[in-house]
Amino acid sequence: MTRLRSLQWTVVLWLVVVWMLLWGSLSVVNVVWGAVVAVLVCLVFPLAPLRMSVRVRPHWLLWLVVRFLWDVLMASWQVAVKTLQLGRQPRNAVIEVDLRTDSDFVLTVVAEMVSLVPGSLVVEARAATHTLFLHVLDVGDRAGAEAFRQQVFALERRVVLALGADPAPVSPDATTDAPGDGRSG
Repeated sequence: MTRLRSLQWTVVLWLVVVWMLLWGSLSVVNVVWGAVVAVLVCLVFPLAPLRMSVRVRPHWLLWLVVRFLWDVLMASWQVAVKTLQLGRQPRNAVIEVDLRTDSDFVLTVVAEMVSLVPGSLVVEARAATHTLFLHVLDVGDRAGAEAFRQQVFALERRVVLALGADPAPVSPDATTDAPGDGRSG
């Protein structure tokens, strides 16, 4: 009975919606069977409750999207140039980035956005420590690795500002990344 009380009803609702989409018809029988299947799935495969406090800030969300599209465009260009350089072997690296926030939501969004930018890929994400391990194309040296780490921190900050997750503690060396401040990150 305690497991039934701990059901996440939003997850059940989403599973019912997926069930309806899979069957392709809206009927009382499909909704009832979808609810039964969704509850059974949630009881057999319980999920840890998500801690999310999201408040969308439109101005910062617009900046996040514009800056992300710019990053994708510039990274695409850089990857294209690097692949056309004959006889030069790029020096790739796996970089560890300890995110400053403890939000699972921010970890997920940052990991997805970093993976969508050409030239970088999330190898591992540790939710317990909020650490990302990233494979990065043509880093070069420690300074290049640190520059990329700072770009990830700036992206994390933009996500926090745009989606209103719990604010990240800011270390003294953290850079701000606001629209029009002229800094890259």
